[in-house]
Amino acid sequence: MNGKKQYLDLDDTDRTILNLLQQDGTLSNPKLAEHVSLSVTPCWRRLKRLEQEGFITSYQANLDRRKLGLDVLAFVQVSFVIVTDVSIKHFEEVIQTHPQVLSCHKVTGVADYLLQVVAQNLDAYSDFVENVLRVIPGISMIHSSLAMREIKSSTRLPIIGADKI
Repeated sequence: MNGKKQYLDLDDTDRTILNLLQQDGTLSNPKLAEHVSLSVTPCWRRLKRLEQEGFITSYQANLDRRKLGLDVLAFVQVSFVIVTDVSIKHFEEVIQTHPQVLSCHKVTGVADYLLQVVAQNLDAYSDFVENVLRVIPGISMIHSSLAMREIKSSTRLPIIGADKI
């Protein structure tokens, strides 16, 4: 089933539940039920269905990277000389093992991949580039853009129709 069909199968209450949990993942089921005007058991059933159907993939706390000493945020474009299944598989496996890579996307355009990377400082970021990226076979270009100021950072997705309840 495609994502659009699944989204259309959600009603306004489901969408509101998703929106509320994005705002506060610690909401108890009774509080969530109160917000959406349901009793506790039907709300719990909806929540479990949303989890089972993959709308909710996990719960986490959002942390302040700077308070954790991660002062550098870099957006890194990576290009390959020749894209082969072997080189791509190796690159993707290496990237998966490094927690300082927050996200990695295969993209269109000049680069083959776009990474979001955090580091304690410029020296630590340089070490990552030199000791991780530059040693991966087949990479022809690494272009880094360092964030000077963070204007907006969010993992919350817009939930259309969530404000109807």
